This record gives sequence, structure tokens and C-alpha cells, in this order.
Amino acid sequence: MNEDRPRRTLYPSLEPRKTGRLAVSSLHELYWEESGHPDGLPVVALHGGPGGGSSPEMRRFFDPRRYRIILFDQRGCGRSTPHSELRENTTWDLVRDIETLRTHLGIKKWVVFGGSWGSTLALAYTAMHRKHVMGLLLRGVFLLKESEIRWFYQDGASNLFPDAFDRYVQPIPEAERDDLLKAFYKRLTGKNASARAEAAAAWARWEGETLSIQGPKQRPPRFDEADFLDAFARIECHYFHNKGFFDSDGWLLDQAEKFGDLPGVIVHGRYDVVTPLSSAWALSKAWPKAQLKIVPDAGHSSLEPGIVSELIKASDMLAEKLG
Repeated sequence: MNEDRPRRTLYPSLEPRKTGRLAVSSLHELYWEESGHPDGLPVVALHGGPGGGSSPEMRRFFDPRRYRIILFDQRGCGRSTPHSELRENTTWDLVRDIETLRTHLGIKKWVVFGGSWGSTLALAYTAMHRKHVMGLLLRGVFLLKESEIRWFYQDGASNLFPDAFDRYVQPIPEAERDDLLKAFYKRLTGKNASARAEAAAAWARWEGETLSIQGPKQRPPRFDEADFLDAFARIECHYFHNKGFFDSDGWLLDQAEKFGDLPGVIVHGRYDVVTPLSSAWALSKAWPKAQLKIVPDAGHSSLEPGIVSELIKASDMLAEKLG
């Protein structure tokens, strides 16, 4: 084993070959796009948040000569409409949307790729539609357990990023800080526009400032865009306030035990503060067929060099195995 080999980097930038809009209810319409080889191994890439929207970089984790790459913006975010909408917006609505999109595109089976919330959604989709999943590629595993929410939004990550945490809690009065999720939810779903905007900026930037192992200075530019902040914060808080719309805490982990011989790779940063490594570790124990790749010098961001390298190697491996 040669640990000194150069790390892999993203595939070159590419534009979609096709784009479209898909009505998934009388209220919601999704943006979708397709790039890469039209006859390649199909992969659907699920973005984070929820509410984060897809990004051009997501196309670049896959060899466009070998993959048919599908991206879409989940309900209420990105180029999907209506923007920042919470009605008819649950985990199970999104799972149905993935199936609707698969059928619309005439795909029998595909690889499912997801990072952070995208991994949550990938696991939920696979639990319900295992026969349509050829393999899983997951990054920054998030099982949406109460302990994970408490760690990041209440008390845990605050000990590692006290400077960013102070900025996060600033809109919330001291008297309400014993339940920050509840306090933010009240403001993000309330009628006071200025309070909503202030809460959205604080909520979203807390995550933006903790994504990278390098800390707040690496906050991505989109965490300064008002439209992004509103959808990201509102939709995330809506899902987390409702415990992911799962029947029980740890439901996803219970389902993973049924994945059997489904091929998969889990890539996780050793110093991931947003979704700690313990979740990926637990998933790898419940699903032994999956390969767990721990990146020793990375946090949560999908664009940290070690994370990129392991994801590229994994996507190439899956193309060899499943293509």
C-alpha cells in the first residue's frame, strides 16, 4: 500500500447535456439535469441540507466518459419551485420524487450518491427502493438521530468552535437558549421578516463556518446569499424539528442492517464536526459490505482534498464493478 501516491482531484468542469423541470405535485416543480455519457452507468447525486440545492461541483465526482450523471434540486431549494416552501416537504415526499425522476428518465437501476443530508436521503431511498439501487456512495454520514442534532445545534460542536457558536446564538435571547432548535424554528417559520432573515443567516452560517477543518475562514461564498440562506435554514430546521419524519430515532440504522450485499463506500473526515465519525462507524457495523474510508486530515466539506480523492477513487471503483 503506497500512502504517498498523489491525491485524486475533481474531474474537469462540464455542463449539463439536458435540463428539465418535473412537476411532482400540484405545488412543487423540480429542476433536474443530466451530464456525462448518455449510455453510461446512471448515478443520481443527492445534495445536502436539506435545502442546500445542487452545485456544479457535484458533477465532477464522476468520470463523464463512464457515468450518466443526474442532479436535481430537492423541494423548495435551488432552481426548484416554490422557493423555501415547507408545505408538502418531508423526507418521504423527497423519496417519492427520486422514484418519479428515475421513472421519468427511463432508468431501471442507478448508483445513489449523497453527502451529509444527501446520505440521509440516500439511505431512506434505498430502504424503500432497494431493487432500484445498484450501489451507494456516501460522504459525511448523517443518520438524523436526536444525539446528532443535539451535538451540532445545542451542545457539542460548540466546544470546538466557540467563536462561531457565539455568532450562531446571537439572535436568540438567553432565556430561550436551552432549546435552540425550538427557538430558531419559531423565528424561521414566523411572520416577522427581519427576525426570519436574521435567524436564517445565523443558522446557515454556523454550518458554513464549521464545514472545513480550517474553520470559519473557509465559509463558502453562498452562505452570504440571502435566497440561499432562507431556504437552507428554513428547510433544515423544518426537517430537524420534525425529527426527519422518521418513525423512530435510529430508524435508518435499523434499515441498513437489511442492505445485505449491496455494494457501497462511505467516506468520512476524521475531524468532521457537523456529522461526527461515530455515525459512519455505526453504519459500517450495521452494513458490513460497505467500505469505510476515514480521511485523516478532513472535516465535513466535500471539497477538502482528502475527501475529494477518496470519493473519486470510490466512484471509479464502482464504475469498474457495476458498469
